[in-house]
Amino acid sequence: MEEKRIAVAAIVIDEQSAAPEVNEVLHEYNDIIIGRMGVPYKERGISLISVALDAEPDRISALTGRLGHIPGVSVKAAISKK
Repeated sequence: MEEKRIAVAAIVIDEQSAAPEVNEVLHEYNDIIIGRMGVPYKERGISLISVALDAEPDRISALTGRLGHIPGVSVKAAISKK
């Protein structure tokens, strides 16, 4: 079993119709979420979400991979080295 890491995932939702699916996926991974902050930027028609995570790197990658496959969504993660 891999050692857990702390990470932050940055999610950009360009298509508001994708928001329910993003929330669904995040709910499935709620056991590894430390905290979450969402900012709707109405003037640009996008939403920004940052999610703090505590999990094995494979689990973090699984979450970001699922989110990245949703049309209209971009995601990047920064993972701690220890």
